[in-house]
Amino acid sequence: MKLIDACKDILDQLSVVVRDIKEDDFRKEVPTLNNSTIGQHIRHTLEFFICLKNNSTTGIINYDNRDHDHLIETDKQLALSIINELSSFFTSSNENKELKLVANYCLNDDQVELIETNFLRELAYNIEHAIHHMAIIKIGVKEIAAYIELPAHFGVAISTIKFQKTRLASAKQV
Repeated sequence: MKLIDACKDILDQLSVVVRDIKEDDFRKEVPTLNNSTIGQHIRHTLEFFICLKNNSTTGIINYDNRDHDHLIETDKQLALSIINELSSFFTSSNENKELKLVANYCLNDDQVELIETNFLRELAYNIEHAIHHMAIIKIGVKEIAAYIELPAHFGVAISTIKFQKTRLASAKQV
């Protein structure tokens, strides 16, 4: 399944950063990122995948109820372990179960909405969400950990990569 392959690719790219970054840089505040850390963005990204993994069996997904686990954002080895666990889980997932997404986008109201969705739709959302945070992580890496060689398309959406290739091919024909 191509969506599972895309998920695995995203997790593999994240593992490169976590594996190659120095422990101190993983936890270091990055001024350009409003003093957040690369570890915090890794944790945030992984926790969305964790929510999908852990709650797909209950049928109710609520991304607002993440753990915000401080250890994931400060312990590289734990983050790598979670990436490997998620990769194994999603690689073996092949059932597109019906799910309900719990959502509340109103600041002044705690009433939630239940939105019909399914496992693959939520996986696609997680991939897009991860790519967005990977673009932010890339900025942080360039600022404080430029020694890391990021994968070529780290933090770039597949649609953007395809658009750029088409544009490049058209320019060469002119």
